[in-house]
Amino acid sequence: MSKFSELINQDTPVLVDFFAEWCGPYKTLAPILKQVKENLGDGVSIIKIDVDKNQAIAAKYQVRGVPTMLLFKNGKQVWRQSGVLSKDDIINIIKTTN
Repeated sequence: MSKFSELINQDTPVLVDFFAEWCGPYKTLAPILKQVKENLGDGVSIIKIDVDKNQAIAAKYQVRGVPTMLLFKNGKQVWRQSGVLSKDDIINIIKTTN
């Protein structure tokens, strides 16, 4: 868990995608997040957390459904959303919390 804390404690916004391989909406969200990263480049870090393999982290952040996205800035959670959003919505959220 300490490695996770290091990952989210950055000046750059860190978008954490809690997912599960068996989740249908996750398959929709994965290419959207790839486009977000292509658009923002170094302006965002995107971390994928498989809830089945990382149950302690999922429990700590009370992730009950997947996909759930959390946005961190300097180690603090600044936004949270469950479900799939459009590329433009995600980009706008990252930019407005920056």
